[in-house]
Amino acid sequence: MANPLSPDNYRQFLQSLKDRIRSAQVKAALAVNQELILLYWQIGRDILDRQQQEGWGTKVIDRLAKDLKRDFPEMTGFSARNLKYMRAFADAYPDTQLVQQVLSQIPWGHNVRLLDALKDPERRLWYARQTIENGWSRNVLLMQIEQGAHQQQQPSAAITNFERTLPPAQSDLAQNLIKDPYNFDFLTLAADAQDRDLEKSLLMHIRDFLLELGVGFAFVGSQYPVKVGSKEYAIDLLFYHLKLRCFVVIDLKLGEFEPEFSGKMNFFVSAVDDLLRHPDDQPTIGMILCKSNDATVAEYSLRDVNKPISVATHRLGRELPADLRGTLPTVEELEQQLDNAQLPETPENKV
Repeated sequence: MANPLSPDNYRQFLQSLKDRIRSAQVKAALAVNQELILLYWQIGRDILDRQQQEGWGTKVIDRLAKDLKRDFPEMTGFSARNLKYMRAFADAYPDTQLVQQVLSQIPWGHNVRLLDALKDPERRLWYARQTIENGWSRNVLLMQIEQGAHQQQQPSAAITNFERTLPPAQSDLAQNLIKDPYNFDFLTLAADAQDRDLEKSLLMHIRDFLLELGVGFAFVGSQYPVKVGSKEYAIDLLFYHLKLRCFVVIDLKLGEFEPEFSGKMNFFVSAVDDLLRHPDDQPTIGMILCKSNDATVAEYSLRDVNKPISVATHRLGRELPADLRGTLPTVEELEQQLDNAQLPETPENKV
């Protein structure tokens, strides 16, 4: 019986890898991400095949890493650890067409994070596709995985009148972009907080807020002034949505939905349509965000409203009890105390 790892056998395999690497260098100098991912997948596939068909052990990866580093010293991707990731990558995705169409569209580092963080192949693919669509960085991808973003992609429970007030294509897109609930667990508010406190806190965490709203929202302003007649009014939050090509008016409420909220939102949407909307823009959309919502009350409130409005709920982080508010130092106060603090004089810090 032939030695599974005979010198000739190994030498031929190593040479085939070197030829493939040089070929990829000639095509794209490994600068094109798609070529790099496909190369890594092919290397991983070849290692798997040799181990399964010819009985090569795991130590061969260490040997390959050493030899490939020697022949390609300018490249950093052939460590033993990365070769093992290539093997795991090929094992996780045996379909080369899937690799070409989806996984080669995101950087290798993203693929490695998906392998580490998720075991379910379908879930990995969901996050890969979302990364492509939303342009997530590695850190944002990990944050979305930790927050279970895939679990929020169920049909929205938000109440809307979009089907009646928007053209079919615009209505479907708008409905798919509205969530319910919105998760604001990155906020901590006092138990006696007011609506304006919620707005201020969201503005202080605008990056997290935009991530939760979803792709396409561009921030225009808070307490945005609109003058109607002789009086000036203020919109809580005004956004422009790049996919919907329209303004989005958001009204924030800490309490439950009340019927009069729809009348106020109808007024603001009409004002934005008349005063800010460009002729090429789609109709402005209103979004009322409340702590809780009675679906029947919301449906009745929107039934005869002719402007596109949605009613959705939000979830906040743990509230700070009112009796503790003011007794705990703020971040600014803590920073000031640290600035003013002096280390006790010891032999280690004595000048």
